[in-house]
Amino acid sequence: MRSASTVFLLAWMCAAWSVVGAESPLVVEIWPGKVPEETGNIGPERFRMSPALDRKQVEVTEPTQMITDVIKPTLTIYRPAKDKDSGTAMLICPGGGYWNLYWQLEGEEVAAWLNSIGVTGILLKYRVPRRPDEPKTEPARRPLQDAQRAVSLVRSKAKEWGIDPQRIGIVGFSAGGHLAIATATRFEQRTYEPIDEIDKISCRPDFAIPVYSGYLKPKDKDELAPGLRVPTNTPPVFLAHGSDDIISPPEHSVVMYLALKKAGVPAELHIYANTTHDFGVRASERPYSKWTESCAHWLRDQGFLKPRERP
Repeated sequence: MRSASTVFLLAWMCAAWSVVGAESPLVVEIWPGKVPEETGNIGPERFRMSPALDRKQVEVTEPTQMITDVIKPTLTIYRPAKDKDSGTAMLICPGGGYWNLYWQLEGEEVAAWLNSIGVTGILLKYRVPRRPDEPKTEPARRPLQDAQRAVSLVRSKAKEWGIDPQRIGIVGFSAGGHLAIATATRFEQRTYEPIDEIDKISCRPDFAIPVYSGYLKPKDKDELAPGLRVPTNTPPVFLAHGSDDIISPPEHSVVMYLALKKAGVPAELHIYANTTHDFGVRASERPYSKWTESCAHWLRDQGFLKPRERP
């Protein structure tokens, strides 16, 4: 007899894949022509399966699909049903330590959840793995170039894609959570030389949702990591983390929350007991799986899930 948690998982996966697979999503390249600082000598892009880890390390222990060797960043746009569409959109940044992208668990499944609450999910395929000049102990720098460009590109296409240009957020997981918060706080200056009219459009997200993020604090200090600062006009932030996370300890989100609060930025923090890493948005009997409901309530309270005004 199947356990209740297995039934939850099967039901969620069926719902997720039915949403994501409903129609072929639009795929758009982020950069026209040459990609900044890209040599393109890492081999062809490929799928691989994530390593099987144990419950002490991650919540989803079975292997899921990843992408690596990305040299051409893209956006994949998943639209919600027309009768649910709120006009809000979210860039999705999968995790993977800046080595891989957890495309299934922290990408496609996230797009399905967003569609279920009336949000357009825009899956960002940013550059991985780290290039030789990107140190292993620090966040890779090229993904932030991709994310900044992506926000401006989505905003430039807002009318065409049926999106409210003032309701474009970003959600990320693990290293992707760091990328989300870096994008939300580093909007005052591009990390690449502007190349066209799109780069004149704001790259500031309207809100950010970093989930079990890493790279937000030094290993032995309770302060923001070098390279991170919180401007007073940082957009609202929702953080979620597991208390038993040994890959990205919860102190990363705690330090960021305190920095946001000190800067006067609206922020909300959820830390779930007896919870490790990599829980994504999958439904289960465990309390952490309710973070998506809390997040949806937060989005409504912030005004990002109000139905769009009709003429």
